[in-house]
Amino acid sequence: MTTTDPGSDPRGTGGRSGGLAAVMRPVNSVVERYIPSALVFAIVLTFVVALLALLLTDAGPREVVVAWGDGLAGLLAFITQMALILLLGHTLANTRPVRRLLIRLGGVPRSPRTAYVYVFVVAALASLITWGLGLVVGALLAKEVAEQGRQRGMRLHFPLLVAAGYSGYVIWHMGYSGSGPLTAATEGSFLAEQLGRTIPVTETTFTWWNLTAAAVTIVVVGLAIGWAAPRRGEDVVPLPAGAEYGDAPDAQDTVVTPADRVDASRVPTLLTGLLLVAYLVLHYVDGGTPTLDIVNWTFLALILLLVRNPFELVALVKNAASNVGEILLQFPLYAGILGIMTATGLISVLSDAFVGVASPATFGLLTFLAAGLVNFFVPSGGGQFAVQGPIVLDAAERLGVDPSVAIMAVAYGDQWTNMIQPFWALPVLAIAGLKMRDILGYTTVTLVASGLVFGGTMLLLGLAG
Repeated sequence: MTTTDPGSDPRGTGGRSGGLAAVMRPVNSVVERYIPSALVFAIVLTFVVALLALLLTDAGPREVVVAWGDGLAGLLAFITQMALILLLGHTLANTRPVRRLLIRLGGVPRSPRTAYVYVFVVAALASLITWGLGLVVGALLAKEVAEQGRQRGMRLHFPLLVAAGYSGYVIWHMGYSGSGPLTAATEGSFLAEQLGRTIPVTETTFTWWNLTAAAVTIVVVGLAIGWAAPRRGEDVVPLPAGAEYGDAPDAQDTVVTPADRVDASRVPTLLTGLLLVAYLVLHYVDGGTPTLDIVNWTFLALILLLVRNPFELVALVKNAASNVGEILLQFPLYAGILGIMTATGLISVLSDAFVGVASPATFGLLTFLAAGLVNFFVPSGGGQFAVQGPIVLDAAERLGVDPSVAIMAVAYGDQWTNMIQPFWALPVLAIAGLKMRDILGYTTVTLVASGLVFGGTMLLLGLAG
């Protein structure tokens, strides 16, 4: 068997010199070397928006500073909702029942090409449930498939397995935890306030065209990943020694005091989980629909029912919390940007410019492409809707375009360029022990394949509307 050491092929292409991955290699190199952290982008974008407000509106320096400062706290509820989605998704993926399920799933593939496609499909389905779950499941399953495949003598290229797991994230915004559609469906959210009403997820996430696009994306990207697999005789990078699928975070097992016995009991978490399930059932029986809060309570209920005791729950949450900090720091900056755009009238100015180049037929496609670009600067889906959503919705209203199309166009663009934007790949790479350059060649293939589906969907909707 021909193998190479991890990191020896900085292209992350397993020795392949041709194809789309090779064509995109210079772009990938620029992305990895020169794209700064998401926090730096949020800071730079703050000053860019402030400068635009000074140049394009009647607002002076004092008005811009006050608008920014007043806006910093404008998304506090939204910040908490976004942080909880990531925290709970990560926690759910690391519960013992889910990890046992991943170990079982890891033994399913019987050939290398099947293994790559399989990891992608499972990660995609998990991402449709919740994006935090999809990210962690993709990385953990890639490691488990690599380990079990090695035991059976399969030649598996580990960077491609990890890229396949991360590629499942490309459809997260089309599923149950899509932050844009859920924000629009939530009473009192900034999108609902601008629209003057909520937009239920039946008009966004659960439309026939979005569900069809999600299914087609899974098929097209799955085929592309299978095409990108190393051919017979080409080098592969195996799972590094010592990088096998590990145990879940340790919980405290020592029971000494009566208080410890309570913390080690299943009763508190089980009763709370059942109570939360009862609330969710009543919510839907009474005609309620999914919102950001309801989605979070769904995942919390599952976690409470799956963990053995409060000890385990605390250990899982502590492990997951390390992924939330950077989000909490960025969102006030996005809120400040929204404050500047709203208070100075910059939203209307930018909307005027967009209306000037778009038509009802091209609106969805242009919004999708613009959102893909904006995602480089605002890699959080929730943050991107805070910055771009108000502009796009205002333009849609003026062009007579259904706001649901505007919301999903931004959602498609946000999830699309995540494939070459390093921000959300970092937790996956940390679990896998790889660098961004190791998978970029393959995730670029996913970018192109999914982009054809997303852009085609938006164009067809515009032509049909």
